[in-house]
Amino acid sequence: MKDESNHFSDKAAGGGLPAADATEAASLSMAGVAAIALRFTALLVFLLGAALLFASDTATFRGNAAHTGVYSAPGFLQLTGVQWTFHAGGQLIASPAVDGDTIYAPSTAGKLYAVDRATGTKKWELDLKTRLTSSPAVAEGVVYLAAYDGNFYAVDAAAGKVKWQFKTGGEKRFSGRHLHGMQPASETMPDPFDCWLSSPVVWGGAVYFGSGDHNVYALDAATGTLKWKFETGDVVHASPAIDGGVLFVGSWDRNFYALDAATGKEKWRFKTGEDADMHNQEGIQSSAAVADGMVFFGCRDAHLYALDEKTGAKKWAFGTKGSWVVGSPAVSKGEVFFATSDTAMLYAADAKTGAIEYGVGFNGWPVFSSPAIAGDMLYVGSAEGKLGAVHIPSGRLAWSFATEGNKQNAAEIKSYFAPFTTDFYDDVIAAYGKLLTLGPILASPVVVDKAVYVASVDGNLYALQ
Repeated sequence: MKDESNHFSDKAAGGGLPAADATEAASLSMAGVAAIALRFTALLVFLLGAALLFASDTATFRGNAAHTGVYSAPGFLQLTGVQWTFHAGGQLIASPAVDGDTIYAPSTAGKLYAVDRATGTKKWELDLKTRLTSSPAVAEGVVYLAAYDGNFYAVDAAAGKVKWQFKTGGEKRFSGRHLHGMQPASETMPDPFDCWLSSPVVWGGAVYFGSGDHNVYALDAATGTLKWKFETGDVVHASPAIDGGVLFVGSWDRNFYALDAATGKEKWRFKTGEDADMHNQEGIQSSAAVADGMVFFGCRDAHLYALDEKTGAKKWAFGTKGSWVVGSPAVSKGEVFFATSDTAMLYAADAKTGAIEYGVGFNGWPVFSSPAIAGDMLYVGSAEGKLGAVHIPSGRLAWSFATEGNKQNAAEIKSYFAPFTTDFYDDVIAAYGKLLTLGPILASPVVVDKAVYVASVDGNLYALQ
């Protein structure tokens, strides 16, 4: 992703009174006390609401339970520099969560880190000894996340100790024979691009997430007790979104589901495209965003879908000419923003009609990262190892930031497709591993106050100002 903007498209009562007067004064005094108490209570409610709003704004995947990708921070048009860099063990694939003065970041080396937001210094680390690619959610002093060992963890946010864990039926990646046309054609292969686990969402005293065992789970957030589970036909690695008491999530079985969040009962489902031969153009990896009575999600069948929130009826779908939409869309002020893989584009569309307003090109480097919006700015990462900041009103790139992985290896890897020399599965895996040395940004940025926090596969968590 080049910095030159021309590469991108536009777009109390006193004494001594008679008894009756004393009674009246006491009454008035009590009324005054009651009024003060009422005002104080209202103030507490307001402050609590503001605190909860701030927490939900940054302490969960995509900024809120509806996963709109919108943050209350103002955003910034110019990059002044890197405030700090925290280097973790392993790769950072999941998005960080920010709760107050602490950032929580999981790594593929099995470590969950708590990092001071002001300085970038480590507060604590917890070794769960399993690969972590689930973006955490933080609520009521607890950090929640899923792991490749098949456990779902609740961790004390202050102490960094496991409070409880829940065992699912086990994790696995989406798999298929002749996957993406790779050889041997009759061999069942796990998909290397199925890189995230489901990220949890906390709502109504419960925590919700999907699993490789095909289920969507609802657990009691305080105890980890199972409230309900709903079985789909394949792996569920998309992250559930909740709006109006309804949970929305897609599965690799090609169906998108609306479930009653309290009971797990299915309300409706929507079927996306099928690719029985290569499984290349099927399955829902993208998480949904819910706004203004509509549900938006991307699919590997090369479409961005917009459905009616109540009925699941298709309002519109935008075809991306064979390119996956695996990142989650962001929705703000009547516009929906989403990115593509092979065609390496970021699109801005009218949320009601799907009419494309402009496109921003990423010079052939796929975008798996989900866009984050703050004020008039949109931030999104690319497979090249760069974070791009797009000025929404104009549709132009304001600035870009290169990760350390990109700076060290970009000269060697000049094209995303160059490492893919054969269609044999082992060679594809090797090529994919080589691309990861660029420090791609697969995570979604998080915007708080005047900083953007972004995690990279190069193992670095960056604070940009």
